[in-house]
Amino acid sequence: MHLAISYVKFHTLIFNEYVNMMQTNRTDNEEVDFASGIAAFEAKQFARAMQLLSQFSETDAHAQHMLAIMYQNGLGTVENPQQALKMMTASAEQGYPIAQHGLGFMYMQGECVDKDSKKAIEWFEKAAEQGLQGSLTTLAMMYEQGDGVAKDIEKAKELYKAAGFDDLG
Repeated sequence: MHLAISYVKFHTLIFNEYVNMMQTNRTDNEEVDFASGIAAFEAKQFARAMQLLSQFSETDAHAQHMLAIMYQNGLGTVENPQQALKMMTASAEQGYPIAQHGLGFMYMQGECVDKDSKKAIEWFEKAAEQGLQGSLTTLAMMYEQGDGVAKDIEKAKELYKAAGFDDLG
């Protein structure tokens, strides 16, 4: 299952918060390129986004995440699962919560990597610790259904509540 397009709006919602959190040493020209790359991604001009964001692939977690999505889904480039995993992992390891969530899904679905519920849960938990609602909800569903973890309805309810849902039981 490819989730690229559903991420586009999500990026828009969190971009300003992310920019405020991250301190960069980019020049003015690099800032323009970065912002233009983000705008190109959001406008679904993926080839242009790939071109502009690639220069930030070694250091910028947001750029790494967006590049991972493009590599994973062949958006603006040839589909490249290995590069998608490399970029998503690099971003997740920097603490970028959406990438942690994305990496959790890669492991949960076995996309770009062998299916591994334990690693999926590990990455979902890291994103959930940062308050990412999607990861809290995914973990809740996993505990509710016993998917990759021992079924635990109370833990599921706790996670649903942390995600902002009323008590479901």
